[in-house]
Amino acid sequence: MSAVIEVEYEQPQDRPGPACETKHAWARVPPEPSPDERQALKARIRRLLKERNAVMVSHYYVHPDLQDLAEETGGLVSDSLEMARFGRDHAAQTLVVSGVRFMGETSKILSPEKTVLMPDLDATCSLDLGCPADAFAAFCDQHPDRTVVVYANTSAAVKARADWLVTSSCALDVVGALKAQGHKILWAPDRHLGSYIQRETGADMVFWNGACIVHDEFKGFELEALKREHPNAKVLVHPESPAEVVAMADAVGSTSGILKAAREMDAREFIVATDNGLMHHLRLQNPGKTFHEAPTAGNSATCKSCAHCPWMAMNGLADVARVLETVANTIQVDAAVIERARLPIDRMLDFTAGLKRGLAPGSLVPHFGAA
Repeated sequence: MSAVIEVEYEQPQDRPGPACETKHAWARVPPEPSPDERQALKARIRRLLKERNAVMVSHYYVHPDLQDLAEETGGLVSDSLEMARFGRDHAAQTLVVSGVRFMGETSKILSPEKTVLMPDLDATCSLDLGCPADAFAAFCDQHPDRTVVVYANTSAAVKARADWLVTSSCALDVVGALKAQGHKILWAPDRHLGSYIQRETGADMVFWNGACIVHDEFKGFELEALKREHPNAKVLVHPESPAEVVAMADAVGSTSGILKAAREMDAREFIVATDNGLMHHLRLQNPGKTFHEAPTAGNSATCKSCAHCPWMAMNGLADVARVLETVANTIQVDAAVIERARLPIDRMLDFTAGLKRGLAPGSLVPHFGAA
């Protein structure tokens, strides 16, 4: 039986702006299967994927079993938008999304005609929890002159209220291009990522007051101490982390950016400030290199999630097998929400495709504008 754990989750109050009033959440942690159970479950899932014309997409932060099985069966391990884009372009009519709920919703928005299944529909995200759609819409109404830019870690309803969607890998380019065209930005929900973008671009931004329960825990004081223990280690940081942690980074980037930096940087040792689920792929891709988790605990800290999202941990092999067998846990998004939420997603996809073709970021904004 899955263990239910309480998750201490308090939105930060050290800056002005609206914040979620959620104080506690919870998560179920599935039991770890025995070696024999693991092999039997994997075999059952492989069979069911074929029978259901289904494909698995898994986030970098879920259990290594689900990452490995996705790749072994022709699926994908990536960030949330690449998962959704892969599912949209794949011939399979059923997508099994191992991650958290907003990822399943994004897949459904891009593939409304497909069946989207999730191992556990209660798996959520502190950024999503911390940005309720009604409160966010009211915040937007207070700033009608601003272009609304939201991070991927939001509900379908919040995306439907946005002008642009961004991921951590393209946010700087999108916001920089909008600034160059004179746009003032309303940003949500992660305050650390928003502040990083503001520092880098100089954009005029107002912020929703949200934070990721994982990245918000990384501590600059303890990171400094760990760097003294490993003086040759390069520091890789996700920009959802606090400013004092980002300031110590040798490379700042999204999950894919961190993976790229680890492959390409001239170093054999790294300290990594992101969810420790990424360690699996970092070590797979870089044999012979050493990776240390950035500290979330110590003399100056209180560890709440210990560098791993409790809701990502809700995904397990047994539930993947169960939903494939029963077609339970289907993601449903209202058709009108899908239609509206797809606009900022498509803007971002068109923008990033233009960058890949070598077009200047500024040339892409006037064509799309604000909603």
